[in-house]
Amino acid sequence: MFGLYITHPQVWIDPTVPVPQWGLSDIGAARAELAAARPWAKQLARIVSSAETKAIETAEILARAAGIGFETVEAMHENDRSATGFLKPDEFEKAADWFFAHPQDSFRGWERAADAQARIVAAVEKILIGHNPRNPIAFIGHGGVGTLLKCHLDNRPIARAHDQAPGGGNLFAFSLADLRVACDWTPIEDWQGMDQ
Repeated sequence: MFGLYITHPQVWIDPTVPVPQWGLSDIGAARAELAAARPWAKQLARIVSSAETKAIETAEILARAAGIGFETVEAMHENDRSATGFLKPDEFEKAADWFFAHPQDSFRGWERAADAQARIVAAVEKILIGHNPRNPIAFIGHGGVGTLLKCHLDNRPIARAHDQAPGGGNLFAFSLADLRVACDWTPIEDWQGMDQ
């Protein structure tokens, strides 16, 4: 059976609001609704979300489609970038490049990529220990830590080359039997599901 790591789609960017409190934009919410209409969304037996607003809003939409509730796990948050506060998009992209290129170092006080990877891997593994592998599960979170998780599952070094396409709202699937990545980043509204 399959597991999914899903990144929240587009958000309202407001420099006056802490990033973890940003919510989905109209475009992001519409994309989540399109994904929720896909057959795979109705197959989900469990949804586990980051506690950040944009992830919770994505989880709510998918949980409604599946007819289930969802859990939140604080440790699934995005890499901690609070040391710099809001960065304009071009500055952020340069910072993200540096973050992935120097996983053992901190960008101006950010959580190190190596530490963020250890945190997200531990959170996912802890959840899967008690999870029935016959039941499809979705983890709803963020692009940075999602890429770090994917690098771990693929047994690849941390690198931004493995990151999702810009805009968010992508997923990768993995087999619950062996935790191998079964499909690369795909827009949530385009994924057709797996026969596992």
